[in-house]
Order: sequence, then structure tokens, then C-alpha cells
Amino acid sequence: MTKLVIVDFWAEWCGPCKALAPLLEKVAAEYADKGVVLAKVNVDEEKFIASQFQVKSIPTVYAIFQGQPVADLTNARSESQLKDVLDQLLEKLPIEAGDGAEPKQDIAPLLAMGEEVLDSGDGERASGVFAQIVDMAPDSAEANAGLIRALVLSGLIDEAEAALGGLDPALAEDPAIERAHAAVELAKDKPDEGELASLQSAAAASPDDMDAQLAYATAAFAAGDREAAAEVLLTMIDADREWNEGAARTKLLQIFEAIGLEDPWVAATRRRLSTILFG
Repeated sequence: MTKLVIVDFWAEWCGPCKALAPLLEKVAAEYADKGVVLAKVNVDEEKFIASQFQVKSIPTVYAIFQGQPVADLTNARSESQLKDVLDQLLEKLPIEAGDGAEPKQDIAPLLAMGEEVLDSGDGERASGVFAQIVDMAPDSAEANAGLIRALVLSGLIDEAEAALGGLDPALAEDPAIERAHAAVELAKDKPDEGELASLQSAAAASPDDMDAQLAYATAAFAAGDREAAAEVLLTMIDADREWNEGAARTKLLQIFEAIGLEDPWVAATRRRLSTILFG
């Protein structure tokens, strides 16, 4: 956020990229004390990041400040051209001079991208995004929680549980990690299709059997049907909110936590819950 970052998009098979690399490295090293940092992005390994910058050919080189592109350096193929552009940018932007310390990477935009992919339902792609962020910032609770939730969405429950168990204890009480933990616990109840159908039939046959209703709601959510789970739980709360020490409400709140309180569906369902509880 305080440095001018030269981002070089390249690939192993790209001859012009390899020809340009020494120039970028030389100039970045000479300008390091002025607050210039070089970041190299292999487009074959970081396809998601390359797509976010709409990279259509390589080499592509951007100057980035505070997470935003401020110049396209792709056509600056000589040392003098590159230095001229950098000098102009350094005059205009409040770049902090380098002090030899490793700059802290701003992961907020990447976290937002990961959450968007997660919300779209693509667990595999979201796992890849969050895994990259964890590599960049292993102490980030949000990144680790995103990776765990993405693994759950992909059906990789054992992997998600292992990732959760391998976290630094200092992160365990972070709200983001607690949300991920709730997602893992709920997903562990996922039934096979035959079991889910059996639980649904049992619940339909005995609408007054609270245990059967709760069992079906729990299984339905674990199987990915949050609408069915919420409908059953809201009906249970409306019928007897105190049953089993408020078990239906507790389960519904656990679902809210696993999905995220900022989710529009959660907000709408919470309003329905409030109407039942408070009229």
C-alpha cells in the first residue's frame, strides 16, 4: 500500500518474458530505495490473478499503487523508457522510500475475490484462491477460514477438518475461524441420498415428532439444501420454541454462523425468525 509495485506477468515458455526479466530486475533493484518493488506472476500458476487483471498476452507489466494499476509498463522495453515512467510516477504518488524491510502485502482485495468465488458456489476454485492467500499471509484468520469453508463446499470434509486442526491456537477464537468451525461441524452430518430420503419421509410422516424434524433439517443443510432446513426449523420454533432447550433455534443460529451473518439469505431468514419470536 505504500510502495510502487511493478507486476510482471510471465510464463516459462515465453521468450520475450525471459528477455525482459533482467531489465525489470535491474531497474527494480536500483529503485528499491525509492520505494519500488518487483512482483512476478506466473500466469500458468496464478490464472485467477491474471484473469482479474485481464491479461490477454505476455509479457504484461503494470505499475500498481495501493492495489490499483497506475501505469501500463508493457511497452517500456528499454532501461531509459522504464526509468522515465517510474520517475514520473514517483513524482506524482506518495511512495514511501524503501528501508530494506519486506513490504506487507495487502490481501484485502484477494480476500474479497475469494469470497465472491465462494458465494458463486465454486468450491474448487475458491480453494485455490484462498490457498494462495494463505501462502501469502499464513497468520490471516480470514484467509484460513475461507480455505476451510471452500474445502467444505467442495465436499472435502476430512481436508477441512485437518486444516482446522492445524491452525495456530491463537487464531482459534477469531470469529472467522469460529464460522469455519461451524461449517465443518454441520457438514460432517451429510447423509447419502438414501439416508436423506429416509429422514425426509420420516419427518413428513410424523410432523409432531420433533426429533425426526431436527434430524431431517440437520441432514438437509449438510446436503446443501438450506431452504428446506430453515423451513423445518422455523416451523419447529413456531410450534414449540422451548423444545429440547431451544434445540431448533440453536441449530438455525449455527446455520446462520456457518453461512455468514452478512449473507442476504441469512438476513432474510433472521427476519422470519424474529417475526416468530417477537411477533
